[in-house]
Amino acid sequence: MITITFIFCSSINIFDWLQNHLLTCPFNALTGIDCPGCGFQRSVIALFQGNFHKSWLLYPPTIPLIFLFLIIGILYKFPVKHQSLVLKTLILVVGNFVMISYVYKMFIR
Repeated sequence: MITITFIFCSSINIFDWLQNHLLTCPFNALTGIDCPGCGFQRSVIALFQGNFHKSWLLYPPTIPLIFLFLIIGILYKFPVKHQSLVLKTLILVVGNFVMISYVYKMFIR
């Protein structure tokens, strides 16, 4: 029981530490304008905490980006036929999703 409590408490401390040590966006620091990746760190922390709704509100492309990174890792380890076509298609879809959410955040919301 003590081990489970220690693991749970240490994960809470990790999330608190991460919240307090986020990297600053150099683009935002120089221009004062959010970049297409602003919000990703906070969104990943919310996702690791199990708060999917908060993660989506902070940065919608988080889940597609993580999915893309996982697929790239799997395809690197286990090559398939037409791998370059699959990767190009996934990158285009996720890249468009990032840009659409950025335009929505900057001009509509």
